[in-house]
Amino acid sequence: MVVDASAHSYNLAEDNYAAGRYSKAVVDAFHGAHYGLSPVGHRLSYENFARDWTLPETAKMLFVESDYDFACHHVTPINAFKDGGCSVAKAKEAREQWPNRFQVYAGVDPMFPEQALDSLEQQVDELKPVGIKLYPNSYTADGVVGWHMDDPELAFPIFQRALDLGLKAIAIHKAIPLGPVPMDHYRMDDIDAAAAAFPDLQFEVVHGGFAFIEETAFQLARFPNVWVNLETTSNLAVAKPGAFQRVIAGLITHAGEGALDRLMWASGASVLHPEPPLKWFWEHFHFSEEMREREGLPEITEEVKRKILGLNYLRMHGLDPKTVAKNIEGDEFAIARAKGKAAPFETSLSKGLAK
Repeated sequence: MVVDASAHSYNLAEDNYAAGRYSKAVVDAFHGAHYGLSPVGHRLSYENFARDWTLPETAKMLFVESDYDFACHHVTPINAFKDGGCSVAKAKEAREQWPNRFQVYAGVDPMFPEQALDSLEQQVDELKPVGIKLYPNSYTADGVVGWHMDDPELAFPIFQRALDLGLKAIAIHKAIPLGPVPMDHYRMDDIDAAAAAFPDLQFEVVHGGFAFIEETAFQLARFPNVWVNLETTSNLAVAKPGAFQRVIAGLITHAGEGALDRLMWASGASVLHPEPPLKWFWEHFHFSEEMREREGLPEITEEVKRKILGLNYLRMHGLDPKTVAKNIEGDEFAIARAKGKAAPFETSLSKGLAK
């Protein structure tokens, strides 16, 4: 059972820009990650990348071009874009079109607290989300402003409302700054107070381990409601396998073997093609005997890989793997996938444009 904990169908087209140079800077950052972390055969030119990606493209990328079974589609409240980058409408399409393939997270911007609370309630009614996606800064006409997870006036009311509405997870983008913005809001330490104040919420560190490995590990060790979402970090497995190995080893070294129960696989599709890191992780990832002895690391068994690739996510959200598997039997993606895995981007509007 392979689950993508972070899937998106971004609209990166210029007519969706809302913050001038900052909008382009975000798109540049996305394309830089796409090109730099993708292997040959899975790279798109800027022109073919910076466009409006449809939900069917993302779905086919995951379930026909790759070996994924289920995904969480995020609403992204990046106000550098008119629709936030990945709109509520696309999340609604995912829930209505393929409810057995997708869960969704709502998305709000805490820098506008009243609007955020109203929007959260509307999205809960419209989308039936299971969590919220947050970003640590906003883009304004005057520049960039940010907030912290331990802010009792901006952040805590949103967490409390999420809890009251029955949501389980708070996913916060960390570690990777979006464009020329201050690094301060992408650091880890502000999660501590939030996790302590809301023990019934699960705090999901998106891009966990890409930076601040030790800080992330100590949070895993101290707070049982902190999880790591490996979006983008997972692509290090292909582009820089030694770096990926050091990330996972660092998390375990400081947090203990139990950290492996709170790591969740994610591809970041449509920014990155989901297949290469999945294939590499399943077929190649392990710690050498020498490294295990030197660092005191456990063996990475198939059971451990299955947890990271999907079972941990399903457990966090109270989903039964057998039920999820049964629900997707014989659907359009299962039928298409049974004919053989499609080539990268073959089923998208960029057919034949990968290099």
